[in-house]
Amino acid sequence: MTKKSDRDLDELVEPAGFPKEGEDPGLDGEAGLDMAEAAAVLAESEEDYRERAALAEDDGPRVRTGPGCLMRLFGLFGIAVCVGFILAFLGALKYSVLFLPASEESREVVVSIPDGAPPARIGDILEQAGVIKSGSAFVWTLRAKNRLGRSPVVLKAGEMALDPSHSVWRIIDSLAKGSYKLYPFTVPEGRNIYDLAQMVEAQGFGSASDFLELCRDKSFIRSLGLNEDSLEGYLFPETYNFPKGTTLKGIIKEMTSVFHKVWRKYETLALEKGLSAHEVVTLASIVEKETGQARERPLIAGVFFNRLARGMKLQTDPTVIYGLLPGFNGNLTEKDLARPTPYNTYVISGLPPGPIANPGEAAIQAVIRPDILQPYLYFVSRNDGSHHFSKTLEEHNRMVNRYQRAGRSRAR
Repeated sequence: MTKKSDRDLDELVEPAGFPKEGEDPGLDGEAGLDMAEAAAVLAESEEDYRERAALAEDDGPRVRTGPGCLMRLFGLFGIAVCVGFILAFLGALKYSVLFLPASEESREVVVSIPDGAPPARIGDILEQAGVIKSGSAFVWTLRAKNRLGRSPVVLKAGEMALDPSHSVWRIIDSLAKGSYKLYPFTVPEGRNIYDLAQMVEAQGFGSASDFLELCRDKSFIRSLGLNEDSLEGYLFPETYNFPKGTTLKGIIKEMTSVFHKVWRKYETLALEKGLSAHEVVTLASIVEKETGQARERPLIAGVFFNRLARGMKLQTDPTVIYGLLPGFNGNLTEKDLARPTPYNTYVISGLPPGPIANPGEAAIQAVIRPDILQPYLYFVSRNDGSHHFSKTLEEHNRMVNRYQRAGRSRAR
């Protein structure tokens, strides 16, 4: 084994990559080169960090955190909420005014709603008429009612009587219900179908000829629950209220409906007395035409019942006149009294074939409850609306001479 030199021993104990004693690491050798590169990398990393920090500052301010920043956020949120509430309040105030009544004063405004008009058109019509403040508010309210209700709101057409002091909601209810402008039509007691035909035509509901034709239309009469040849006597006297455009059938149906309602009050008693509705109405129409004072109706009905019970003719002028209609000129003559017509009670016995006018309830009640305690068989006018009632022909003739000297005297 060869003994190594001191130089060889030094190389064995010193690690590679470190410069030897007395050797310049920067001039030659691998160790010197590695250290230089590491220093360069460190210098380059520090320079990159500084450049990135500078760029971050150039991009914008750094986000700050902490209690002060949170308070600022709450402040901005509060301002936004306040502005939102103010805008919502102003909007609600604007539109709520549109839904308020158009007027504080209650009055009737007549508005014509066309058939089939859309809601927007109806709203414009109402706004122009001063019934509401806004047509748009009308449409919005109608939509709301349709969504809230179980069934759609159907607005009726026609001539409506509305009140601008009502809210939009209530105006819609009025249109859905049909708040029509109503025109009174009064049927006085004792008027016949010829009189009513002229009245209907005068008020613009239809022609007189069409009215009379319906009054004799048997199919139409049956549909009204009446088994008669004519509606004479069954068009009940009353003040009716009809909207513009009501049909003649609608008018007649309403009048006969009221008759049925009244007749039900007396039907049972009439049957107990053996009287049909036709007989009661026929005799009541004669009582109505002969009565001048209301208190005399039961007495006049009693006279007719007494005469019928004795087989005497009724001999009443109104029945003769009715048989001459519609050509009667207002002057009843002796020749007229002798003319044979189905309604001439100077010729025929018993009741005429049907009513001669439309009696009121008081006349019907008088026939159901006549005053037959006194056996009167005659009566004559005192020329003041009242009558003198007699039991004998002799007494009656004396009263005729007293009250009817200037006119024709006859018994009845």
